[in-house]
Amino acid sequence: MKRMNNGFRQQLFYKMKKEINLVEIKSGGVFVIDMMYAGTQNMMLTDVYTQVGLGNRCFIQPDLQKCLLHLEPVLKQKNLKLKICDAYRPPRAFDLMKKIIPQPGFFAAEAEKSQHCHASAVDVTLLDEQGRELPFPCKVDAFEEKYARLVAAGQWNEFQLHLKKAKYSWNSAEASIQTANRDMLRNMMENAGLEALEHEWWHYNLPNREKYPLIDCEFFPDGEVKFFTKQP
Repeated sequence: MKRMNNGFRQQLFYKMKKEINLVEIKSGGVFVIDMMYAGTQNMMLTDVYTQVGLGNRCFIQPDLQKCLLHLEPVLKQKNLKLKICDAYRPPRAFDLMKKIIPQPGFFAAEAEKSQHCHASAVDVTLLDEQGRELPFPCKVDAFEEKYARLVAAGQWNEFQLHLKKAKYSWNSAEASIQTANRDMLRNMMENAGLEALEHEWWHYNLPNREKYPLIDCEFFPDGEVKFFTKQP
């Protein structure tokens, strides 16, 4: 029996799986790409996306790109920029994140249930003209290094209290500017056709999630990335 060469084997591999076309968003104009899991300033204090090969690259569904493009004139009018902190999440990255923080409820139960693994969600915040983050009730992912270290040590209580600030239901007379920015962002994103997540002010996703399959990927040395459907 003849052995298959690598090229033919690769072609057969992609025929067995449906290839998916995602769009890469790069920093420029009103968009700033700063994937928080590419570095260590996140609740895991680990550069998960760099470890799996994604790095600081932002891939999304074409439908999601259309929504984001609707934001351009609004952001320009307000002299603001949209910082994208998370977008497509490879399932292998999801698995590593769950291994680092196995606490139930911290992440989705499995990759299939995470809209980031379908490239149909983004985590975002707003920047001013100088590139400074506007004040919000808490940072994206409610990240603060002190809480990350407590979580790593298995101490959850303080972080759980802090995490309440991520909810739209959280309000405080002393944080009126922060909640006004939160509500302004929600209004902009929903007007662009995206859905909010009630307990995470930074998270927005496409409606009709069943339209978008779970996506896996393969990275190549020249920077090319191939995306394909993955069975849950």
